[in-house]
Amino acid sequence: MRRFVWWALILGALFFAAQGGEYSTRDLFVLSSRTRKLTHEVDSLQRQVDSLGRFLKLVRSDSATQERIAREEFGMVRGDKEILYRFGEDPGSTGGKSR
Repeated sequence: MRRFVWWALILGALFFAAQGGEYSTRDLFVLSSRTRKLTHEVDSLQRQVDSLGRFLKLVRSDSATQERIAREEFGMVRGDKEILYRFGEDPGSTGGKSR
């Protein structure tokens, strides 16, 4: 019986050495998984930042990009050679709503 108690104590101490303390083995696996996930997110965000930086450089320096933005976002036209047609709803209509 005494031998059984000693083996139980030794096994308990070994288990506590592996699982006890501030961070257990399970916690370390969870933290490792979370670190991989966050590293992946940081890499993805870094690619987005790089892409936006390249776009900003084009907006500041490339006249073709500036012209495209002026046309698409602000409805601008080039000189007297182009005419911009805007189609909208009749001001007197209720926008499809019935009263």
